[in-house]
Amino acid sequence: MTPASDGFRMPAEWDAHERTWMAWPGPNPTFDNPDDLARARAAWASVARAVRRFEPVTVVCGPGQSREAAELLGPGVDTVERELDDAWMRDIGPTFLTDGKGGLAAVDWTFNGWGAQDWARWEHDAKIGASVSDLAGARTYASRLVNEGGAIHVDGEGTVLLTETVQLGAERNPEWTRERVEAEIHAHLGTRKAIWLPRGLTGDYPPYGFGTLGHVDIVAAFARPGVVVAHHQPDPAHPDHEVTKEVIGLLRAQTDARGRRLEVVEVPAPTVLEADGHWADYSYINHYLCNGGVVLCGFDDPRDETAAGIFRGLFPERTVTLVDARTIFAGGGGIHCVTQQQPKV
Repeated sequence: MTPASDGFRMPAEWDAHERTWMAWPGPNPTFDNPDDLARARAAWASVARAVRRFEPVTVVCGPGQSREAAELLGPGVDTVERELDDAWMRDIGPTFLTDGKGGLAAVDWTFNGWGAQDWARWEHDAKIGASVSDLAGARTYASRLVNEGGAIHVDGEGTVLLTETVQLGAERNPEWTRERVEAEIHAHLGTRKAIWLPRGLTGDYPPYGFGTLGHVDIVAAFARPGVVVAHHQPDPAHPDHEVTKEVIGLLRAQTDARGRRLEVVEVPAPTVLEADGHWADYSYINHYLCNGGVVLCGFDDPRDETAAGIFRGLFPERTVTLVDARTIFAGGGGIHCVTQQQPKV
């Protein structure tokens, strides 16, 4: 049996949430000195506090780290201890599902450190999906597909965004065909149509630091059925100028599972082109929708308010909150990457 055959599907992120799950940064190769770790913990705590304004938050901490975490997280944020390797709950956690009848389930994808990258460790993180699913009281469905939550984005009406260099990459699923990947994705998310992007942003690949090899949630995301927000790099000096032009053109030519031509809302990249000595992949697309709110990546950049205005227009009923995400991006992700929604059943 599969989740879809049992009546489960992945709701859209804008649907009501029961809570948000996060993971607490601990000593590991991503935060390889005390100063980096302290900055990461402060950044993760800022995200947790921003989300907590709108819905409950539970942070999974490594053994013995809850007390220190609670001091930074502040009142109202729950903590629980489990063994961890890294702190990207979107990717190591479960993908939650509902059946419209009060049932909660979750997909426990196979996790191998974003394609078994040489800087990654995943002995404990590979077990977090099932662990968080159990903590939430969800029915767990294990998938043999190597995949992460940041590598998928759904509209809640049958359409899913994927990236060829992730699900079809030799680092994750070398023996899988496109057809087999789509069948597994649809069976576990309740989707019917996959829209494939050819690749992700330049800074998400070696040799540019800690990357995912092309996660979609930094490039494009559904804002509502039939509408996609897409990263646009307007500066031709940056290699993502050509990457995003191709992606936007591809999306505009697509229809969703219900046959609607996609409307694409371009969100310009921050003005900074380089960070930490390499091409920046700073992106406002890596935002998080929570109950009544949009938590948006900020970069102390002139385009922060431009992006905030775009999202206010897309979500007039939600409060848009900018949170400085530069430290999170230095570790290889953004605000969407450190959060995972548990939908309300």
